[in-house]
Amino acid sequence: MQTSAEIKKNRIANSVAVSVVIFSAFLSITKVKDDNIVQAMQQAKVNAVDTWSEYQAKKLKLHLSENSKHQAELLRDTLANSNAENFNKEIELQNKTMERYQLDLEKLQEKAKGFEATYDALNFHDDQFDMSDALLSLSLAVIAVSSLVERWSVFFIGLGAGMGGILFGVAGFVGWNLHPDWLAAFLS
Repeated sequence: MQTSAEIKKNRIANSVAVSVVIFSAFLSITKVKDDNIVQAMQQAKVNAVDTWSEYQAKKLKLHLSENSKHQAELLRDTLANSNAENFNKEIELQNKTMERYQLDLEKLQEKAKGFEATYDALNFHDDQFDMSDALLSLSLAVIAVSSLVERWSVFFIGLGAGMGGILFGVAGFVGWNLHPDWLAAFLS
């Protein structure tokens, strides 16, 4: 027959075992999702950088085209009128080129901002999963200590941290707007 101390110890040990299994399993699932989000964030950042680089190249081409147009205008105005038609053709060509570059710049800017917005949205969810991971890891440590010290109060502190971790993980999966900005800023 077990004594009341043994029964108390068994209850804590059983509660610790069940909690560890639940929190570890949930932590494993959220870790996979978090890693996938990080990969998507990296891709969005690469796409944004590439698009902004393309934007800068078009901007440079636009500037070169503007300079070519101005040179053609200066040459047309300083040389004899017999060459004016050739210069006018060049000026018209540069005007069309500049219009095309200007349209391309607007599209590229919109595209790059879209990649940046995707990155920001993914980062929001990444923070949720990071907080879930942290709280679940903390929970597992505190729950393990509760088994050693055989204190229900310590177990419930660990249980609370674990429930917080599950809350952030679920928020990340279903898209809830749960995000303690102060904590994310502090940890960044």
